[in-house]
Amino acid sequence: MMFLGVGAGAFGAHGLSSYFTQYPDLEGTFDTAARYHMIHALALLAAAWAAEKWPGTLTTWTGFLFLAGILIFSGSLYLLVFTRIRWLGAITPLGGVAFLAGWAAMFLAAWRSG
Repeated sequence: MMFLGVGAGAFGAHGLSSYFTQYPDLEGTFDTAARYHMIHALALLAAAWAAEKWPGTLTTWTGFLFLAGILIFSGSLYLLVFTRIRWLGAITPLGGVAFLAGWAAMFLAAWRSG
C-alpha cells in the first residue's frame, strides 16, 4: 500500500499536471486521496504492530478496516478524478467511517489490554 501511495502521489504531482490544468478543481481531490492513502498505509504498519502487541479480533479488524478505508475513501476519490463522475464522492464517507472504525478498534484493543 505504501508503494502504491507513493506512486499515486508522484503520478498526481508529475504525470497529471496537464490534466489538472484542464480540471484544476480535481487536483485537491487527488491530493486528499493520496494523503489519506499514505497516512493509512502507515497505519497498516501500526495495525501489524498492534496485532503483535495485543493479539485478537479487534487488532485484526483494525487492519481490515484501514485497508477497506484506503480502497473506498481513496479509491472513490481517484475514480472521481479520472472519470469526473461526481456521485462517486457520495461513496467516499464510507471509507472515512472505515478509517474511524479502524482507529476505534485499535484504541479499544489497547484499552482492553490494560
